[in-house]
Parts: sequence; C-alpha cells; structure tokens
Amino acid sequence: MIVVTGAAGFIGSCLISKLNEENFNSIIAVDKFDTPEKNKNLEGKKVQKKIDREKFESWLDQNQHEVEFIFHLGARTDTTEFDRDLLDKLNTSYSKMVWLKCIEYQIPLVYASSAATYGIGDKGYDDNEEVIFDLKPLNPYGDSKNDFDKWAVKQDKKPFFWAGLKFFNVYGPNEYHKGRMASVVYHAYNQIKKTGGMKLFRSHNPDFKDGQQMRDFIYVDDVVNICYWLMHHRKNSGLYNVGSGQARTFLDLVKAVFSALNTTEKIGFIDTPEDIRDKYQYFTEANMSKLRSIGYDKEFHKLEEGVKEYVCSFLESNTYQ
Repeated sequence: MIVVTGAAGFIGSCLISKLNEENFNSIIAVDKFDTPEKNKNLEGKKVQKKIDREKFESWLDQNQHEVEFIFHLGARTDTTEFDRDLLDKLNTSYSKMVWLKCIEYQIPLVYASSAATYGIGDKGYDDNEEVIFDLKPLNPYGDSKNDFDKWAVKQDKKPFFWAGLKFFNVYGPNEYHKGRMASVVYHAYNQIKKTGGMKLFRSHNPDFKDGQQMRDFIYVDDVVNICYWLMHHRKNSGLYNVGSGQARTFLDLVKAVFSALNTTEKIGFIDTPEDIRDKYQYFTEANMSKLRSIGYDKEFHKLEEGVKEYVCSFLESNTYQ
C-alpha cells in the first residue's frame, strides 16, 4: 500500500495518476473529502480506500504492516490564512504525527514543504538545512511549513528515508478547486477567455518593472516525477527544492497562455491587493543542484511547453489529470 495524504488535492491527485500509470493501484487516499469540486480530482482513479484525515492515525496504527510508503502532501495551503492555531494543527502538528509514525513503523516518507519558507529571498534559495533556522517567511503559512522543517532536521530519530520537498510555483491540471490560490496560468486562461485580455499585478518595487516580477514556475508533471523517483531512490534523506531552476517573468507566463490559445496579446496591470502587498515575493528561483547531485536527471518542462500542454490538453476541455 502507498499512502497519499491530500489525495483529493492538486498535487496529490496528480501523483495518484502517476502511480496508477506505473501500475501502483493499492493506494490509500487520505483527505477530508468534503468538497465536491475537489473530489472530482479522484474520479476514475484506482484507489483502494479513502480515509478521513481525522481517522488516519488510528487507521495507520491498525494497518501499518501493509504500508510501504507515505506521501504526506495534505496541508492547509492558503497563503492568506492567518489563523496560526489552524495552521499549526493541520500543517505542523499533523506532520509531526505522520513523521513519528513513520519512525515507529519504519515507513519511508516524502512530505510537502514550500518555497514560501524562503520569505523575501534575502537568504537565497538554496535547500541547505543549516539555513532554514535563519529564514523569515512572509506569512503564517510559510511559518508553519518552516517550523516543521526546523523541527524535523533537529530530531535525533528520523524515518530511515525522508525527503521534505520545497515546492515552488506549481501549475497544471486538477487545480480547478483552488480558487484564489490557483496558479496564475489558471487565472490567466479564465480571464483571457472571459475578457480577451489579462491584468497582472503592478510592481510596487522600484527594482522590478510591471510584469517583470519573476517566479520559478514548475509543471505538476515534473513535481510528481520527482516524487515517484524518490519513492524508488530511498536514500540521501533531507530537504530538497522542487522547481524548474529557472525564474521567468509573469509577462512570459501570460504570453505563453495567449500563444497556447492562439490569441492576440492584451495585457494590462492592476495594483497588487494591499493584504498581500508587503508579503509579496518579487523573485524566486530554486537551486536544483542538490537534487541533481543525488542522481535525478530528468529534464523539466520549459514554461511554454508546460503552459501549452495545460491549456490545450486540460483547460480547454475542462478535463483532469
């Protein structure tokens, strides 16, 4: 059995598709399963059992001998969530429970961290475990992820294999349910289809022109390929960046959407909402040398390639991975 928490979510459901493609069908899907739109992500997938996240701990105690790997991808992922108690419960404390069970039952673990842990990026974007204690995330979500990373690396006892993956800006199918937290590709597609144009956030940083804010965008297929590879690798435990390794501008991204739609570019700018303006990352770029150094050699989608596949193969037909 392979356990995937956050199974009905964006990355979790795409990972289950990958596992099914590779003939892993004994999947235990853990999530809340209380959102019909989100549950569509699992339709047609081979899942042995669905477990409510509140019941997972007791289920694992009873079935641990059958579990060969855990992907812990479930979390409260809203970066505008300011309820620190909720974030501690769902992101930090729940992850500690999963970690301790993996030690107790000798189960290898891959869990989701986040590039939000890097904050404004003043300490760089190197997945160096010594640096995480100096990082200053820009929001409580980032704090909750970094708090767990710090706790994990300080533990004397660890799962025999573990990897914490710092996901950068992931885009791709199965994010229909994410609303405001969906990728800019998703929002650009919908806005262009509705209005014929796209409005990007204006820069409020003199070092960046409007639309020249840069992020490391990574296609979800590349993310799940890394997860799948680590499931077989099972050595070189630690924290790893998961990005493309190349920062691209939001203008590049939106132009790629227009190109995929074969539509004339029409791009404008609006002020960045005040509730996120002082917590806005103007540049992110994953240093991918650590993952490469342990043997991962698969190429990543170029932005234009990933956007075209997402738009043409999924968004245009409103289909799922």
